[in-house]
Amino acid sequence: MSRILVVDDDPQIARALNINLRARGYEVSTAADAEQALRLAAGHPTDVVVLDLGLPDMDGIEVIAGLRGWTTVPILVLSGRSEAVDKVDALDAGADDYVTKPFGMEELLARLRALLRRTGDIADASTVSFGQVVVDLAGKRVTVSGQEVRLTPTEWQLLTVLVHHPGMLLSQSQLLREVWGPGYETAQGNLRLYIAQLRRKLEPEPSRPTFFRTEPGMGYRFEP
Repeated sequence: MSRILVVDDDPQIARALNINLRARGYEVSTAADAEQALRLAAGHPTDVVVLDLGLPDMDGIEVIAGLRGWTTVPILVLSGRSEAVDKVDALDAGADDYVTKPFGMEELLARLRALLRRTGDIADASTVSFGQVVVDLAGKRVTVSGQEVRLTPTEWQLLTVLVHHPGMLLSQSQLLREVWGPGYETAQGNLRLYIAQLRRKLEPEPSRPTFFRTEPGMGYRFEP
């Protein structure tokens, strides 16, 4: 049974999530503020955190940063903030997905299932396949239709970061930090160049990418 921690100070939303998640077999804990949320996360095993950003005692971005100081638990932000900058800030702080209010319950449940599935599958995967592409993570080898494709070290590093976060929106600064390191968060030109090279080598139609998707103004998403 997967354990979900719901953090939201709106009692109606917290109650609706509690009812719907329990009805589908999840174990649910709820918190109405950041202090309670951090205490519950530290004291009870949790598989996913569903987090509102507008908490009464602390901004949700600070909660994400606090969690990321000691855990890699998936964090799904559920917020009324719909501006791209808010989404980017949450993702840069360490969130894994972002859903805006008002939201559809079925979409939220699907995103939760996807986070749980990725957490279980990707961490132990030795290969990742999509389309005609096979990425051998252990052997650091990529084939397309059985033919090996040579990647530069930077292309390989970018690819591995993307395939380890399938379906997740990764901000430009997050990708730059993970691939190029601190100090490169504003080098978007580098990122666009290497994304284009990955598409040219791995996409069936590089000009109409299927696997490496651009989220305008926010970042990129790997869709296997």
